Amino acid sequence: MSPTSGDGGGAELVGSLTLVLVRHGVTEMTVAQRFSGSGVPGPHLSAAGRIQAAKAADAVYRIGRSTWDAVPKVSRVIASPMNRTQDTGAALGRRVGIHVETEARLREVHFGEWEGLTGLQIAEKYGDAIHQWRFGGPAAPGGESYRDIGNRMEALLVELAAEHAAKCVDGDDVGRTYALATHSVAIKSCVGVSMGIEERQWNNIWPSPASLTLLQLRVRADGEIAERHLMSLGAPVE
Repeated sequence: MSPTSGDGGGAELVGSLTLVLVRHGVTEMTVAQRFSGSGVPGPHLSAAGRIQAAKAADAVYRIGRSTWDAVPKVSRVIASPMNRTQDTGAALGRRVGIHVETEARLREVHFGEWEGLTGLQIAEKYGDAIHQWRFGGPAAPGGESYRDIGNRMEALLVELAAEHAAKCVDGDDVGRTYALATHSVAIKSCVGVSMGIEERQWNNIWPSPASLTLLQLRVRADGEIAERHLMSLGAPVE
């Protein structure tokens, strides 16, 4: 193994791991501005959403080829189990020629009793609760908080980093790039926890539908994440 750049706390680093967080394309609930969480499989992509997913897939394919030339090509595609992200992940997988894996921790926040409601309907029934939740407050009844999502996204990052380091130590020390088809709140929470942003500010992070967020992890040989670099946040696709 060869040490790479960055201080890494003085420890030897293996090749970097870049995660491309792809928010799913729009659904009919996205357009209607209704809360669509992970308590139910949820809607499939709309016609417009399928077009967005195809464009996102093209953008993911270009990584390491004609864009982000210092980043390795995508070698793994992982999707949340929700219908809309399975649709998006399938588009990514077809474009890069990779089988799509499913990972439950990539799912959207569970909205509990707020599922399917608009923000106005939630405010009418639950008062200021939605405002509190958006700024790091308690979860919806039967649902999840931002901290809950941050915890499971962090657990996934730690696991992916450890798996990557093990491959590197085992003789395949190269940089890798994975595409993750996921959701708005999951991406906000992943960026928030990775960048050390206070939970009350996570709602101010806004990845638009079908956008790409690139997070690069510098990983030590023992699997510990030494550094996290936010390379792009919510980049729109053309």
